[in-house]
Amino acid sequence: MSGAIARFRDSDLWWSFKRSPVTILSAVVALICVGGALLAPFIAPHDPFDLASLNLGDAFKPPAWDEMGDAIYPLGTDDQGRDVLSAILYGARISLLVGFCATAFATIFGVSLGLLAGYIGGAVDSVLMRIADIQLTFPSILVALLVDGVVRAAVPREVHDQIALFVVVFAIGISEWPKFARTVRGSTLVERNKEYVLAARVIGVPSLRIMASHVLPNVLGPVLVIATLNLGLAILAEATLSFLGVGVPPTQPSLGTLIRIGNDFLFSGEWWIAIFPGLSLVAMVLSVNLLGDWLRDALNPKLR
Repeated sequence: MSGAIARFRDSDLWWSFKRSPVTILSAVVALICVGGALLAPFIAPHDPFDLASLNLGDAFKPPAWDEMGDAIYPLGTDDQGRDVLSAILYGARISLLVGFCATAFATIFGVSLGLLAGYIGGAVDSVLMRIADIQLTFPSILVALLVDGVVRAAVPREVHDQIALFVVVFAIGISEWPKFARTVRGSTLVERNKEYVLAARVIGVPSLRIMASHVLPNVLGPVLVIATLNLGLAILAEATLSFLGVGVPPTQPSLGTLIRIGNDFLFSGEWWIAIFPGLSLVAMVLSVNLLGDWLRDALNPKLR
């Protein structure tokens, strides 16, 4: 373990990271967002989803630094008396969970199809890439809305809330797979004609094993970059769906749901209900995107 850490600290990746103040700051912000979400049950001042503890008399309290604010609600309360800070911490858990799961699903699905298309070629390649081309002509959020609507229409209404999280993950993931598939397919077309792949074929190694053990490790560099950038897009897509009212159920509000709730009161003076969740979403997505930009440059040999 110590040897692996030592090799990493001597790598070009670590050298590039420690020489970029923007990247370091982005990593710190991302760690704060992820840590706050994971530790929400322990560090949140209140449990915003405990209905027994809510008091409508505490509704619409401004942030603590306002003369009408209360120190026990640092960022104020919403229309139901929920602590905004606690709601953000818990809501970030949902947003990050959906983002990570949707990105993982899109990565696995897209990489698998890209490997298959690039290695086998022929009709399989043509069919898969034409499907990807057609899907890429539509904005991802429209594809996610379509998939979400079709799934919700196909299942009974009484189970919508129980499967809502899985539906959102599937809808976002299935809308992003073509990016991974096209990238991996292009890299696989290059790798499949190299000597080590030809040698493996000659000695009778099965095609599935060649793809998994030989080709896949050599095409993962671009995939890692796309996955990092796609994480921010997935979080934004989930927030958009929840803002439109077709994301996670109101009983499990994400940052998008909190922004939608706050939007109803934005012009009546209760600005903090929407602004603070919105700033949290911006910080989370921006930090992830900046890390993705750094990773893309750090893994590009032409920029070294």
